Amino acid sequence: MPLTIGVPREVFAGEKRVATVPEVVAKLIKLGFKVVVESGAGNFANFGDEAYQEAGAEIIADTAALWAASDIVFKVRGPSEAEVGLMREGGTLISFIWPAQNPDLMQKLAAKKATVLAIDCLPRQLSRAQKMDALTSTAGISGYRAVIEAANAFGRFFNGQMTAAGKVPPAKVFIAGAGVAGLAAIGTAANLGAIVRANDTRAEVADQVKSLGGEFVKVDYEEEGSGGGGYAKVMSEGFQAAQREMYAKQAKECDIIITTALIPGKPAPKLITAEMVQSMKPGSVIVDMAGEQGGNCELTVPGEAVVRHGVTIIGYTDLPSRLAKQSSMLYSNNLLRLAEELCKTKDGIINVNMEDDALRGLTVVKDGNITWPAPPLNLPAPPAKPAAAAAAPAAKKSAHGHGGGEPMPANKVAIVIAVAAALFALIGAYAPATFLGHFTVFVLACFVGYMVVWNVKPSLHTPLMSVTNAVSSIIAIGALVQIAPPLAADITRPDVVIRWLAVVSIALATINMFGGFAVTRRMLEMFRK
Repeated sequence: MPLTIGVPREVFAGEKRVATVPEVVAKLIKLGFKVVVESGAGNFANFGDEAYQEAGAEIIADTAALWAASDIVFKVRGPSEAEVGLMREGGTLISFIWPAQNPDLMQKLAAKKATVLAIDCLPRQLSRAQKMDALTSTAGISGYRAVIEAANAFGRFFNGQMTAAGKVPPAKVFIAGAGVAGLAAIGTAANLGAIVRANDTRAEVADQVKSLGGEFVKVDYEEEGSGGGGYAKVMSEGFQAAQREMYAKQAKECDIIITTALIPGKPAPKLITAEMVQSMKPGSVIVDMAGEQGGNCELTVPGEAVVRHGVTIIGYTDLPSRLAKQSSMLYSNNLLRLAEELCKTKDGIINVNMEDDALRGLTVVKDGNITWPAPPLNLPAPPAKPAAAAAAPAAKKSAHGHGGGEPMPANKVAIVIAVAAALFALIGAYAPATFLGHFTVFVLACFVGYMVVWNVKPSLHTPLMSVTNAVSSIIAIGALVQIAPPLAADITRPDVVIRWLAVVSIALATINMFGGFAVTRRMLEMFRK
């Protein structure tokens, strides 16, 4: 018998998202499930009961009745104590759980003999798990909204302007942390015209920051900051001291600071001190995205916007809910992909396969047994770096130009030169008198042509396009020489056929060159804003 998926109304204060939207309801039904939705569950995200009914869901007004009817419950926030009491014995729950921060909740769910899939425990290292990665989709929305909140509290334009009334300087924005949320904030602030700077403990994100229009600010301390699962690791005290010095400098220079530093299961690191806040210009703004875990700023008040030393410090903990419709759509798509993994047979029956790395990582309680944390993934080992000794043959091969790796013996070189000289002398003795002149021109043309074509800088869209245009240019020049009038009266006039072939060559080479530029221009337009 097909299982029933229940979507209750979120009871957490200020939570406006809903776990499933009408568009996804229709797709869940195609997987064989029955879907029931609590009346008003999607109201705050602008999804009315009528839309759910049109998609095929059943609307249930009573909360207890909905929980009793649900074999599987889709939620955004973890269940409250009252909701755990309403949960069906042996049922399945899929939502954010944060097991490290909520051990009591884990015990209560285990007592219900439940199976719990914590969407926040997805092993993000697995490429095939990206479609279920609700943390990434939620963080992207939070980063975007953080910039919007900063712009709302800031007293100027983000972009610089020259007006009749005077010059408006661009806002300077510093973003601490270049994870998913930080990168979304960088792109949004840059698109609004601000001067954007960013920092992260992971050096490999520098190129991503630059690609979004930001400037990567490096800490003057060498230490690798990459941790597991795409997160940064806790850094050494030496690094943190150098980092605080850099933050203090940015606080004095920048108008807006957005902090995103957070490691799951740990309190938010304090990056912005009270002294740094006091050093900021009056009217500046700090958006602390780690407010729910205590905040990255010492003066943050979680859930509120406060003014300290003339600086507005925003510690909202509901940034995704401030874009409830968009957040709900992305989150429901993540849950749909998870449902497809659980129900590959499309018969409305789920199989929590503990041999599947992605599902194993998600499952924190299985049939009443706490299975969190999951064992480490058996990821393929990174390729070993070649030994220094192995590089020597390759260097020799590159230097001498042949695959043997060793220089050609002197006696063989002498033999090759002698044979070539003999062949050249033989040809010169019996060939026409003009042959040597033509042969010399041919050799020089090959050399010059090679140097011209392969030294063209790939300043167009691709190196291939540059080389192609170089070849076409050489063809056009050669054809023009054939069409040109004779240089002296004793030079035989080119044959008519040769002239017409030269005309055709010029036409084809020109089409190739201009067509290449046109295609390149169209391709580059795809990457322009």
